[in-house]
Amino acid sequence: MKATLPYPPSTNRIWRSFALPNGGVRVILTPEARRYKQEVFWRAKAAGMHVIGGPVAVSIRLVPPGRRSIDVDNCIKITLDALQDVAYRNDRQVRRIYAEVAEPEKGNARLEVTVEELLG
Repeated sequence: MKATLPYPPSTNRIWRSFALPNGGVRVILTPEARRYKQEVFWRAKAAGMHVIGGPVAVSIRLVPPGRRSIDVDNCIKITLDALQDVAYRNDRQVRRIYAEVAEPEKGNARLEVTVEELLG
């Protein structure tokens, strides 16, 4: 299954932490991260992705908007989380990940994702 997804937000814009009165910490998704996950859901569904029950392999091709240095692992976590209940039930099903950074395309930044069921 293949889908073209929006370029992910920076890791620094995914989570926010808040101190609780009891000394604990609460961590929540930012509104930007929630919007990204929702957009991934709809685009993946529109591309024909469906839930696979067993182990999967995920390939990610990150096409950045510019030549700024990219840390490829920053896009992986939110993408795998966003594909839960779309391409697989839980990201613990992911047994293999391949990720690459392509040449930048100004005005056409995106994430190209392939999810395949691992048989045997």
